[in-house]
Amino acid sequence: MGPSKTLFVALIRTHHVTSRKKLQRVKKAAAHFDVPFVLVRYGGSPGLMYGESSDASSLGSWVSAVKDLRYKDFQCVYKPESKQLEDVPITPPMSSSVFNETESVSEFGQIMDRKGLGEWFKSGLLSKRAGQFDGDG
Repeated sequence: MGPSKTLFVALIRTHHVTSRKKLQRVKKAAAHFDVPFVLVRYGGSPGLMYGESSDASSLGSWVSAVKDLRYKDFQCVYKPESKQLEDVPITPPMSSSVFNETESVSEFGQIMDRKGLGEWFKSGLLSKRAGQFDGDG
């Protein structure tokens, strides 16, 4: 295991993520609230969004902005919480950009594994009682 860093992370599950227009608003919200890394599973069901930030308030504001877009079956599986992440470079096909997309749940899971969040992600994905995010920022 390499060096690690502590960041606040959040995982959102929706019925699907297919609207490019809404996705642009998710991206703008990430930039507006200074969320330095967002990963989206785009193109079908389930829709997944992961965000990480060194600031819990910024990440919470981003989650609220995504919730306000009224994605079908929006669930904030994990509201912003502090986690130790592996400080490893994300290898291709992921870039080091702020906003990243994948069309595959398995690739999304592989990225979570590389960050040291594999079990966290799997338990959230399989959770029957995913928590609703009621915070307003």
